[in-house]
Amino acid sequence: MKKYFIMFAVMAGSLTMQLYAQDTTETLKDNDGPNFSKLDVSPMDVALFRGENNEPMARVLYSRPQTRDREVFGKLVPFGEVWRTGANEATEITLYQDLMVANKTIKKGTYTLFTIPKENEWTIILNNSTNIWGAYDYHVEKDVARITVPVRKSPVPIEALSMSFAESNEGANLFIGWDDRYVQIPFKQPK
Repeated sequence: MKKYFIMFAVMAGSLTMQLYAQDTTETLKDNDGPNFSKLDVSPMDVALFRGENNEPMARVLYSRPQTRDREVFGKLVPFGEVWRTGANEATEITLYQDLMVANKTIKKGTYTLFTIPKENEWTIILNNSTNIWGAYDYHVEKDVARITVPVRKSPVPIEALSMSFAESNEGANLFIGWDDRYVQIPFKQPK
């Protein structure tokens, strides 16, 4: 009986240590190895669009905040203010070839994707400032393109901010959705 009790105590202690190690809110402080942080509450994700011959055309790197029963648009993301279009670092879009947005040709390169959400429309901004946190370093004079797109009602709730590309007749559409709405941004092949 004593053997079983000791075995049970060792297993319970091991399980408790494993659960604690997975649920820690700080970085691991082990001097024998690297310090790993916990999983971010707004993890980074990528949306990639490939064209003919499987060549990459555009890629978006963004962090995915969660709704978590919060009022998102108009409250967490105020209407009429420049937004980083995600969480943490500002969202970046890389164009692997020249593409048109709002009838303006955008040279291949990396840009920050800012937005200004409003109730019925969003202003989409491609900006030359890159590698920035939030929208604190947004400067209108660095805007490369602006387009206004209508807000659409999502048929299903979107818990985490989501982005995806879909092929279109003239190029690709970037969809940005969160909570109960989404927008569509057209990217076209230059003529």
